[in-house]
Formats: sequence, structure tokens, C-alpha cells
Amino acid sequence: MTQPLKSRGLTRRQLLSMSAVAGASMVVGAGFVASGNAAWALETTAVKPESMATLIQMARDIYPHDQVPDQYYAVAVKGYDSAENAEKVEAGIAELNAAAQAAGHADYLSIGWEEDRVAVLKAIEGGAFFQTVRAGLVTGLYNQKEVWPIFGYQGESFSQGGYIERGFNDIDWL
Repeated sequence: MTQPLKSRGLTRRQLLSMSAVAGASMVVGAGFVASGNAAWALETTAVKPESMATLIQMARDIYPHDQVPDQYYAVAVKGYDSAENAEKVEAGIAELNAAAQAAGHADYLSIGWEEDRVAVLKAIEGGAFFQTVRAGLVTGLYNQKEVWPIFGYQGESFSQGGYIERGFNDIDWL
């Protein structure tokens, strides 16, 4: 059951004012991560909200699609917010933040430029944490039916006679 924001010590007005500060892309609070425009929020249970926000940014940097909103990346990484994954996720985020600090930043989320975040990701890409997140995103992000229209994918076609009969060559973004 979801608790109202007020019971966590944060009113909706405070949430919206926090998101207005410096054009924040994500707001992290006690037990939740929300978008800067408060259009969506994700409650966390086992993983720290800051770690979940880092995972969302990491997901966006691994598979960057400007046209895909953050809420779909949040759905893709929500599965890591469980008791059995929490310790591994927190350790992986600590590793990621250590790599960011080695590159001269406070932590991964504080890196303003995508190019700099990607450089940090490249420093840890051989590790188990990065590979687990990257592999999980393939299905976690791209199996969401809500994102298919963004890419022009119409879904499976076998049951409808195949792709050739359904406009195989109608994709104009390739």
C-alpha cells in the first residue's frame, strides 16, 4: 500500500518546489524517486532512493533514447528494488560512485555531461554489476509495450500473417 507523501514528511507542494530548483530531472525523497515535473514517482522498498535514481540515470546512459521518458527506465530497473538484490545493488552503486570520484566528481548523479558519465561507465563495464544491469535492461526496457510505438514497432506479427503483409517497409526512421 502506498503511503501519502505527507506521511513521509513531504507535501506535494514541497515535492513540486524541490523539482523546480535548478531544473532537477529527478527528485529523491524518503522512500521514493520522482520526476522533476512530478509526472511520475517510484516508491522504493529495499534499495535507497538515491541508489534507484542512480540506476535510472545509469539505464538512460547505457541505452540512451531521448524520445523515451525516464518513467520507462524507472520501470526497467524497478526489479532491482528487492530484499534479495539490495546488497548487490548498493555495492554496485558504491563501485559506480567510486569510479565517478576517481574521475573527479562527487558521485555519478552529480556528473552533468552524458559524455563524462559514459566515460565512468566504461571504467566499470567489465564488472558484474554493469553487465547485470545492461543485460537486464535489454528486456526490462524494450519489452514494455508502451515504448514500442516510440520506436515504430508494431509487436509480433506471426499471428497477423507476418511482417510483409503488414507494411514491412513502412519504417521511415531507419
